[in-house]
Amino acid sequence: MPRQPNASAKPAPEHGFVARLLHWFDDHGRHDLPWQHPRSPYRVWLSEIMLQQTQVATVIPYFHRFLQHFPTLPDLAAASNDAVMAQWAGLGYYARARNLHAAAKRCVAEHGGDLPHDFDALHDLPGIGRSTAGAILSQAWNDPFAILDGNVKRVLSRYHGVEGFPGLPAVEKQLWAIADAQAALVPAARRADYTQAQMDLGATVCSRSRPACVICPLQEDCVARREGRTAELPTAKPSRVLPEREAVALLLRDKQQRVLLQKRPDTGIWAQLWTLPQADAGSELQDWFDVHVDGSLEDAEELPVLQHTFSHYKLHLQVLSRQVHGLRVEEPTLRWVGAAELSVLGPQANLREIPQPRVSAMPRTVFCQYEQRDAEGLDFVPYPGELGQRVFNHIGKPAWTAWLAHQTMLINENRLSPRKPEHRALLETELVKFLFEKDAEKPAGFVPEA
Repeated sequence: MPRQPNASAKPAPEHGFVARLLHWFDDHGRHDLPWQHPRSPYRVWLSEIMLQQTQVATVIPYFHRFLQHFPTLPDLAAASNDAVMAQWAGLGYYARARNLHAAAKRCVAEHGGDLPHDFDALHDLPGIGRSTAGAILSQAWNDPFAILDGNVKRVLSRYHGVEGFPGLPAVEKQLWAIADAQAALVPAARRADYTQAQMDLGATVCSRSRPACVICPLQEDCVARREGRTAELPTAKPSRVLPEREAVALLLRDKQQRVLLQKRPDTGIWAQLWTLPQADAGSELQDWFDVHVDGSLEDAEELPVLQHTFSHYKLHLQVLSRQVHGLRVEEPTLRWVGAAELSVLGPQANLREIPQPRVSAMPRTVFCQYEQRDAEGLDFVPYPGELGQRVFNHIGKPAWTAWLAHQTMLINENRLSPRKPEHRALLETELVKFLFEKDAEKPAGFVPEA
């Protein structure tokens, strides 16, 4: 049985916990995160999903890019799955993106295109658990709901001396009771701040290893600090031996050095991702190859075995590399992809570990309209929509670098904010003038903000 908060010590002063944490947050918390300005339900929801299993510094550029493509919840709901996954590429844990997309569609169908302002309705959406629902409600609407993410579990376990792995139902129930009791004491005007303060303290002070107890605002009443047990709490997850499986992936190339990718089913590992064709070794692999591919697996080169650890098993993936003539059958789940298309297509599982010369063609060459000469092309489409494709097809890397420097000058001298639609539209106009019309003057008639 998990131990109750240290019975031998005096009860922890909950009002003191809340007050000290908020006072610390005022001086040391994070107040300028992009989803805080403005703090809308959609932006808060997106940030909470992205921040699951991912650090703030990693999330910020993805957050900006995602909002450029899907500025509103209905925009996200109307997008294709591949478009959503392409903007999530690199963040990992792709089930988050699939659930985010599915939840957006539900909101359009059932809630008028808005995120519901109701705990049960939020909790019912794909990918939104109890803690995420509480975080959205407390930050977007200042409602009195607790959160219990990994950072908060660590803070509460140490502060109250709660033993037992926090993922166990009995321990989690105990931590929720503590979190709810403390959330009820938060001043009504500070609920969003309190939610952020808990996450900030766990991320920056009460870290998993080497917590900075000497600067912690809660050190006076912290059980783990008093008993010298910060390394023991929270209790580690019980270890278990994972079963192991083996499979074979095919790195097949055509004469243009394009790689064959296959879209995974809607469920299972790497669901909906583009991957190398994969099957169990033996007759299943050979049968699939004979039906779909014009070529032979004889003398295929064996690349180093890839290892993937999932929550329920370890996968050893033998990669066979072979050039083939083409496909025998055309299917929507099979696609030849050149190196330049990989970033456009979206995330691809099991490709990152393969040496890049194996999956990349020679650098692209384009006739750059800006420089009026052949130049090395961009590696990815740098901008959404038709304009991005135009840049990708007709602008080289040196010209794009020149535009980025010019764009920075425009933003600084004219006090532009890429978050504002009218400023983004102006920058798009200047991009076209700079790269395609050689007319990169300052914005005509634009009055800088005071």
